[in-house]
Amino acid sequence: MFKTVLFPIDQSREAREAADVVANVVQNYSSRLVLLSVVEEPPPDTPSADPMVSPEIVAKLLENAQALFSQQGITAEVLERQGKPAFTICDVADEIEADLIIMGCRGLGLTEEGATDSVTARVINLSPCPVLIVP
Repeated sequence: MFKTVLFPIDQSREAREAADVVANVVQNYSSRLVLLSVVEEPPPDTPSADPMVSPEIVAKLLENAQALFSQQGITAEVLERQGKPAFTICDVADEIEADLIIMGCRGLGLTEEGATDSVTARVINLSPCPVLIVP
């Protein structure tokens, strides 16, 4: 049923909590797991990049997540992309033909418009597949 599961991750508590649900779904359905980290491109007038989303931090985040799933006997592919998080998540879901996206309820990606237009809300509205939100 869920041949390919996409798990967009960031450094949020919600993403860490969603990892248990991801492991459960992937194991129950023998799914392919793809971990995705999206780094939002800073506006051109931004003086310096945010140190919390440096390439080294993102690489370490993906490496740690991959190791976490590996400990549970799950092989996870990793992807790192740049762009607007919600659009990039949906584009990758389409590209890898994901059957399910699992993500935390908020994460670090509130948009300029605030919580009512969070990355999660946008993914729900734009996704090419079902989205499971973990509170």
